[in-house]
Amino acid sequence: MRRKQLQAALAALAITASGALMTGTAEAATPLQELVPQPVQVQPRTDITFTLTASAKIQLTTPDARKPAERLAEILRPSTGFQLPITDGITGDGIVLTSGADPKTGQEGYQLDVTPNQVIIRANTTAGHFNGTATLRQLLPPKSEARTKQPGPWQVPGASILDHPRYQHRGAMLDVSRHFFTPDQVKRYIDQTAAFKINYFHLHLSDDQGWRLEIKSWPDLTRIGGSTEVGGRTGKLYYTQEQYKDLVTYAQNRGITVIPEFDMPGHTNAAQASYAELNCDGKKRPLYTGTDVGFSSLCISKEITYKFIEDVVREVSAITPGPYFHIGGDEALSTPDADYVTFMNRVLPIVKKYGKTTAGWHEFIKTTTDTALVPQFWGTTRSDANVAAAAQRGNKVLMSPANRVYLDMKYNKNTKLGLDWAGLVEVRDAYSWNPGAYLNGVTETSIRDVEAPLWTETIRTSADIEYMAFPRLPVAAELGWSSAATHNWDRFAPRLGAQGPRWKLQGINYYASTQVPWKK
Repeated sequence: MRRKQLQAALAALAITASGALMTGTAEAATPLQELVPQPVQVQPRTDITFTLTASAKIQLTTPDARKPAERLAEILRPSTGFQLPITDGITGDGIVLTSGADPKTGQEGYQLDVTPNQVIIRANTTAGHFNGTATLRQLLPPKSEARTKQPGPWQVPGASILDHPRYQHRGAMLDVSRHFFTPDQVKRYIDQTAAFKINYFHLHLSDDQGWRLEIKSWPDLTRIGGSTEVGGRTGKLYYTQEQYKDLVTYAQNRGITVIPEFDMPGHTNAAQASYAELNCDGKKRPLYTGTDVGFSSLCISKEITYKFIEDVVREVSAITPGPYFHIGGDEALSTPDADYVTFMNRVLPIVKKYGKTTAGWHEFIKTTTDTALVPQFWGTTRSDANVAAAAQRGNKVLMSPANRVYLDMKYNKNTKLGLDWAGLVEVRDAYSWNPGAYLNGVTETSIRDVEAPLWTETIRTSADIEYMAFPRLPVAAELGWSSAATHNWDRFAPRLGAQGPRWKLQGINYYASTQVPWKK
């Protein structure tokens, strides 16, 4: 009898920060064991099941929860067929979004408690409620993600969850310059990233092959520079400022902040093809539709260059509520070192003037000692003296090592899409590194973020985006959210594989890696 009681007690113990479910049986996995990213603490309640019914409401006691509630209802109404009205105050059964979370949850964490009649999500901020509702989505059956009515029941296993992120900034980047993607395509990817608690969306808006955002004071940037892409397709391949503002709002309504990037002083051929005065010889460059890098540079010595940059920063900052402006700064191979320093000494104060914090690819950090600025490491080595020095001064580093989290790297030699200059990156390769102990001289306390960039030299469609991003984007989300103590491939791979049925219902064209045990 005592042995049976002990087994029952063990079965009810928590899924702790180690990520392991401590049970005395070999029962089939439940949704509590399939969450990505792994929560900090999960306490199963095997005696409880919540069922969402047609009479359920989404009930709020704080205005911070309204946008998350609206997004949750938008997702669940088509699949369940339920009205799921959003009401103020707790009035009965359903989903409750309220305040008063444990202080340990911080600014982005949450508590989620499943009772027989309610799922209660407590959070201290809107961000926390977005993250709590993202977890609830994974606790519901995969068919809850369908866009057409499905048969129930809509059950959630009993549990108490306390959760908060490892890093405050977890990002995805999409290059819309090599190949242009429509607003609807970008929105589709934003939705997919939000499901895994990504909270920053970095848009690479200019490069040699295309300038993708209307600048009203320099209209030829899009009329000329936004007219083509890799491979030579032509057309109106850019966003108006109204379209960009709509994308920013769309992302905000999913708990995501947009970071605009305009690469400089290199990667600028589209601008140099649009305006002759940006070139030292005063002649326009031909439009470029190839994939080489490092050949272009703005004219560092001309004052018009800095008027141009200030106009771009001013107009874009005015329609970007987020705190960051990304200036690129990478692969400026045609810019002499002294000119590069001169350029950054002029540009960094411009960004600050318009109320933004500069982020940039890590090369730029060698030109400044300002600890507020954010270098984004994209290298393939474990050492970078300039980044280490910046970290030791107090800069917070975004981690995007190309041989780990560049989503455009091929999975294997037979992958038809992508590149391989940084190596082949299978799913386990993308998982098997520690952002807080990867770069020499850069410790856990110096890491701001893990961001997964997707460059698009070979990416042309939403299906292409999905094939390269899934399942590696959720891998990056796990590394950015979950404690390093949880990182164990043998435990993570089944949790990742459990996402397969959900992705199929959503129509996501994911890569079914043989390294992952995919749930049927």
